[in-house]
Amino acid sequence: MTYCAGILVQDGLVMIADTRTNAGLDDISTFRKLHVFSWPGDRTFGLMTAGNLSVTQSVISLLHEGLPNPETGESDTLLGATSMFRAAQLVGRAIRHVRAEDGPALKEAGVKFEVTMLFGGQIKGQPMRLFMIYGAGNFIECGTDAPFLQIGEHKYGKPILDRAITYRTHLYDALKVGLISMDSTMRSNLGVGLPIDLLVMRRDADEPELTRRIEAGEPYFHDLRERWSAALRAAHTAIPRPPYEPRKD
Repeated sequence: MTYCAGILVQDGLVMIADTRTNAGLDDISTFRKLHVFSWPGDRTFGLMTAGNLSVTQSVISLLHEGLPNPETGESDTLLGATSMFRAAQLVGRAIRHVRAEDGPALKEAGVKFEVTMLFGGQIKGQPMRLFMIYGAGNFIECGTDAPFLQIGEHKYGKPILDRAITYRTHLYDALKVGLISMDSTMRSNLGVGLPIDLLVMRRDADEPELTRRIEAGEPYFHDLRERWSAALRAAHTAIPRPPYEPRKD
């Protein structure tokens, strides 16, 4: 399983991804699902992946190499994209290219072509944007009313994002809430787990502000998990019980 969340606030973008993949209870591995494409001073993109690992790795490789353009005879690359919209279209094209090449063989083998991606970042002088790209290569864009997108096992981590995240949330508060969202998912689904990869991009900056991997035993994340659990216990204890219990005369 997978859980990835992208949070776009007024000061920048936070991207958080777990690294656990499993093909059964006894076949668990660690693979990076958060990929960074950065040309300092010009553009930085983050791409998070969920779905069939062979498919997502093929898409990432295509984006590094470039996609052949039959009209120009050259390769289209993320570096050459003229806008975030065009860059998101290129990711969608890469997915369709892999589907065209590998889809029939996967279908014959009984393997589903499953892939979803979160793609965000900024080109210098243009707005910072965040997209969710589907297996058909189409996509939607994150807005200011609900300034986050999720892929993978998202249901456990969504309530805290719904309640705590707004477009005006401080960038590192967004990171904190995103980590709480990840912890909530990890507690409810053993298919999501450490290490956790992080990317923080400040709006109009020349390069990523933070790239980090949280490993098992990291003090801050351990403390965050304990504090959040204690806060939930204190909150439900402080709320009065429902006045519905029958009275005993």
